[in-house]
Amino acid sequence: MSLQDIRHWVFDMDGTLTVAVHDFAAIREALEIPPGDDILTHLAALPAAEAAAKHAWLLEHERDLAIGSTAAVGAVELVRELVARGCQLGILTRNARELAHVTLEAIGLADCFAEQYVLGRDEAPPKPHPGGLLKLAEAWAVAPGEMVMVGDYRFDLDCGRAAGARTILVNLPDNPWPELADWHAADCRALRVLLQ
Repeated sequence: MSLQDIRHWVFDMDGTLTVAVHDFAAIREALEIPPGDDILTHLAALPAAEAAAKHAWLLEHERDLAIGSTAAVGAVELVRELVARGCQLGILTRNARELAHVTLEAIGLADCFAEQYVLGRDEAPPKPHPGGLLKLAEAWAVAPGEMVMVGDYRFDLDCGRAAGARTILVNLPDNPWPELADWHAADCRALRVLLQ
C-alpha cells in the first residue's frame, strides 16, 4: 500500500502536530520522578491519593502548555489536505483528551477531528501500548494495516508496529528508528510532499 492510498490517519499530538514544548526533565523533578522513568508508568504505580494529586498537577501544567500551542511546520496544511481528500483522522496522545481539544483549538484544527476519534491517556492505554490504535480501527471498521500512525517519537512507532499499522516518523531531521518507520519526513511539510 502506498502512502497515497492510506485513508485512515492517526496523529500523535505534542511534537507532531505542534511544536514540542514539554520539558519532561522539569516535570519529573516537580513530581519527584526519577530521571529516565516514564512519567505515566511511574504515576500509575503510586498509591491512589498520591497518584491523583500528581495527575492533577500534571493536568494543570499541561493545560497551560496546550493553551499556548503552536502548529508544527506544515501540520495545518497537511491535515487540511487529508480532510479535503476524504481521509478519516484520529488523535492518539499520552496527554488528556480535554487538553487535546484545547490544543487543536489553539492550532486551528479542531474542526478536522471528530471528538470520539480523539483518544487520550484515559480513553486508551498510553502508547506504546497499541490499544488506542486498535480501538480506532474497530470504530472505523478497518484492519490496522489500512491505518498509519504519525508521530515524532519511538512510542508512536512502537504503538503502530504493535497494532499492525503503518508508521511515519516526522519532525526529526534524521531517523534513529529506521526499522520501525515505514516513512520518515523531516517535518509535516515534507510529509505533504510525499503525498503528491
